Amino acid sequence: MWYYISYMFLFGATIALSAFLLFQIQPIIAKMILPWFGGGAAVWTTALMFFQLALLAGYVYSYCSIRFLKPKTQTIVHLGLLTASLLVLPVIPPASWKPAGGADPTIGIALVLAGSIGLPYFALSTTGPLLQAWYAASNPGAIPYKLFALSNAGSMLALITFPIAIEPNLSSRTQSWAWSAAYAAFAVLCGAIAIRRRRQNTVAPAPIDMQTPEQPPSWGRPLLWVLYPACASALLLAVTNQMTQNIAPIPFIWVLTLSLYLLSFIICFEGGRLYYRPVFVPLLAIALVLMSGGIYYTLTRSEGKWNWGLGGNLDLHIALPLFSLGLFICCMVCHGELYRLRPPTKYLTKYYLLLAMGGALGGIFVAVVAPRVFSSYLELPVVLVFCSALGAVGVWGDLRQVGLRILLVAFGVALAFFLAVHEDGDRHRFVASARSFYGVLRIMDRSEGETRPLRKLLNGTILHGAQLLDPESKFAPTTYYGLSSGVGRAIGYFGAAGRRVGVIGLGAGVLASYCRSGDVFRFYEINPLDVEIANRYFTFLKDCNGDCKVLMGDARLTMERQPPQQYDVIAVDAFSGDAIPVHLLTRQAFEIYLRHLKPSGILAVHVSNRYLDLAPVVARNSEALGRLAYEIGDRGGDFLSDSDWMLVTPDTKLFSKLGYEGVPIVRRGAPDNMRAWTDDFSNLYQILR
Repeated sequence: MWYYISYMFLFGATIALSAFLLFQIQPIIAKMILPWFGGGAAVWTTALMFFQLALLAGYVYSYCSIRFLKPKTQTIVHLGLLTASLLVLPVIPPASWKPAGGADPTIGIALVLAGSIGLPYFALSTTGPLLQAWYAASNPGAIPYKLFALSNAGSMLALITFPIAIEPNLSSRTQSWAWSAAYAAFAVLCGAIAIRRRRQNTVAPAPIDMQTPEQPPSWGRPLLWVLYPACASALLLAVTNQMTQNIAPIPFIWVLTLSLYLLSFIICFEGGRLYYRPVFVPLLAIALVLMSGGIYYTLTRSEGKWNWGLGGNLDLHIALPLFSLGLFICCMVCHGELYRLRPPTKYLTKYYLLLAMGGALGGIFVAVVAPRVFSSYLELPVVLVFCSALGAVGVWGDLRQVGLRILLVAFGVALAFFLAVHEDGDRHRFVASARSFYGVLRIMDRSEGETRPLRKLLNGTILHGAQLLDPESKFAPTTYYGLSSGVGRAIGYFGAAGRRVGVIGLGAGVLASYCRSGDVFRFYEINPLDVEIANRYFTFLKDCNGDCKVLMGDARLTMERQPPQQYDVIAVDAFSGDAIPVHLLTRQAFEIYLRHLKPSGILAVHVSNRYLDLAPVVARNSEALGRLAYEIGDRGGDFLSDSDWMLVTPDTKLFSKLGYEGVPIVRRGAPDNMRAWTDDFSNLYQILR
């Protein structure tokens, strides 16, 4: 009896630990490489796709091992895999793997992840299906699906503890070393199970697929084993994109959506009792309608009233719960139906193999196919329609009344029509729309009043520069970069010819309007599509009479490789939508900027943001480097936009010379309990508005 209990405990502990490590490493390693590839939300999406493909590879290994190898051979092969995976520890990618150019980084991300975490992650991914199959073979009649729920519980624990306990208290390097030590403990436990199982079976049982005489499932059921997890996986990535493109690619949102995805797995595979179709299918219809509306409509509150309109982004306080709850309901239906279609134990490894294949296909669709096929974030509407269709397939057989089936079809058609009409209308609002790994860029022409035609560049739904189209005014600085803005004053302070200015982030190239003959302007831009659009649809770069060039690649990596540039001004304005690349706001990044500035130069950081108060971050990093930071707020007007800039310089007298027109310049500090951001530490939760 005690032997059986200890054996069970060993199985459960090993599976739970493997799942914990499997999901704990995802935000750890993704955050470590985030600065190497521009800091955008697509880095996480691509990393998730890699993890799903690695999981699929592990399930293929488990299936082939159980299907074709004898127990003794299984043990030898798996012990060899565990031993080999220990040789690559610790999982810290070397700095020499940083990319050099500005090309699409999808392959680069996959290669870095494969080289640093690939083998241990692959070994972990084999654990769930392989150990469940071993358990079922050793204990005839046992139900291994409960071990799958235990696996997902371990995954959930990993995701919950990361933002609460791990990220705030440990540096990224310490996290990697601690994870590596825990992985070594897992390898010992898993090896112990393999050795004990070999000793336990003096006569090897027949392979699982040969033990029972059940007929194989019809072709339709395995197809659904692929389609349901593909839909849930695609929804996970698409909803995460929706929520991070205008906030920041931060672990909190990654963990939130991934936790909800896993929670649905845990609930459904614990026994399926909590997935009740009469409740969740109507909730699915409501969720699909609300999420579809949330893509194209926005809600604002003014003078105590709620107003809604077409275009823009939902308020964070509405978008976060709406899309999070919608994702959870959709995943409950997908995973609930998946559990209802579960096969006998005989087909366990095949079931998990096709499940993992579906997850990988969903990830590939969002991370690889969508950015190359769509010119907007069309994957979320497409997946919502797909989810509606799969929900109908799940309940179709239970609907005996023709009227209910007609209603089901009518709902799906209406949803698809709504999304198609709004996507088409959205597309016709713009002169052009294009998409790359780094996001969606759109061009809109409109008249400001009746006489000021204006061309705008939008990243997502956020304005990233504009140009007046009448010949007399086309070289005038606009939007956040007017003469009275913080960056306008900083550049204007160095009034003589021969100014040297570095700009991180190109946008429409508006800051090139300050470039005069004899000036040197260098724009650092990671997105080749942005450079193409700035040259095709705007003329700031073409009309510049000075020495103006665009340097391709991540600004920080490019600056690390350059000798000191002796800039008078460095402007940091590298936003994607409203999302910020955190790695450009750390103390190490500021050290790089100061190395390229003249002793009396000015660092200007654009901190306008709807959701985050970035001023304390700049202030704390400045204080850590012996500088003072001052905030300049400009309320814009006409073709200018409200803007907030932080100016950092050692020359405190300079700030009294920059104030004019009654606009105050305010020295900003940071709360006493706020740590300086570093490459190993950042905390966006502290600065949420």
